[in-house]
Amino acid sequence: MTAAGALDGIRVIELGTLISGPFAGRLLGDMGAEVIKIELPATPDPLRTWGQAELDGHHFFWTVHARNKKAVTLDLRTEKGRELFLDLMERSDIIVENFRPGTLEKWNLGYDVLRERNKGIILVRVSGYGQTGPDAGKAGYASVAEASSGLRHMNGFPGGPPPRLALSLGDSLAGMFAAQGALAALYRRTVTGEGQIVDTALTESCLAIQESTIPDYDIGGVVRGPSGTRLEGIAPSNIYQSANGSWVVIAANQDTVFRRLCAAMGTPELATDDRFANHVARGRNQDELDKIIGEWAGKRQPEEIIETLSEAGVISGPINTVAEVVQDRQMQARGMIADHFDERIGRTVKGPGVVPVLSESPGTIRNAGSARPGQHNDEVYGDLLGRSAQDLETLRSEGVL
Repeated sequence: MTAAGALDGIRVIELGTLISGPFAGRLLGDMGAEVIKIELPATPDPLRTWGQAELDGHHFFWTVHARNKKAVTLDLRTEKGRELFLDLMERSDIIVENFRPGTLEKWNLGYDVLRERNKGIILVRVSGYGQTGPDAGKAGYASVAEASSGLRHMNGFPGGPPPRLALSLGDSLAGMFAAQGALAALYRRTVTGEGQIVDTALTESCLAIQESTIPDYDIGGVVRGPSGTRLEGIAPSNIYQSANGSWVVIAANQDTVFRRLCAAMGTPELATDDRFANHVARGRNQDELDKIIGEWAGKRQPEEIIETLSEAGVISGPINTVAEVVQDRQMQARGMIADHFDERIGRTVKGPGVVPVLSESPGTIRNAGSARPGQHNDEVYGDLLGRSAQDLETLRSEGVL
């Protein structure tokens, strides 16, 4: 028998479209929560058409992003839609939304209204700049959040324009922090019986991961900039070209690990060289050290480099393409290359597994993204809320569903 997920019995209503809020919903669903995804009747979530691969007119961002969710349609802008939503909310634990601040309030569905019907409801709100402050009303995208938070300024190579990653990092970070906040709020509710608002901003999520950038600036006026393939002052931790032209990552900036690297390269004397003897010295002489390691790596095949260093206890690895990641034995052994059965094309589609791995209540992939909007209308509104088939047909004809 499969163990129940950690959030088994928790019901989540997911509002909003695109990435950040729905990513939080996906994370909660992976851990066993029942996630009910609401889309407008005539305007499905644009993610249904996102993704670079295409088969029979279908795209596959949705396959993994909407996994473990039930799809219903509902127009919250109508009075009947609002009442149906409130009925569903009474039977739920968490609402996740990523509208511009004030949208729920405009529909008369602000937290004060929700709390009157369910004092334990947790409202997770993801927005560009947060629910308060002078910029709260501004729309926000991950690309702008990454830039305005200072994160993008540190990306790229010195002297060049700051590029972005080939994905929406800010959205994923906000989704993770939102899910974390939901879990903290759930725990507090077990003590108080009260829900609360979880206020997550894209900009703040990007800021939160920036290590020591703020204290470094505050104390020393240091403005961390792009450093290319390495971190300034952290050495050695870089990429090095092997004999066949491919690149490997070698990270040995800790003193003990650096000594192992020196021994593995056959140059143990470097570990006691004044230029490299400790973390601070290596940071000051980073260019010279990178050159020495680069010359060593350039005479060897990547497999030899990684095997030699791994046996010596030095952190190293290849720079894989997605094609290589899918074949990676460690990823496969951990269940991180997982099959999703996509009803739209009648076959499995590979995607990322569930993170993190729990020993007693592991997360699962119970279904891929729904094949069509409103696929679970009858189950949710009929079986759960007790609306008759005639009621649902009327609501469909009126455009509420």
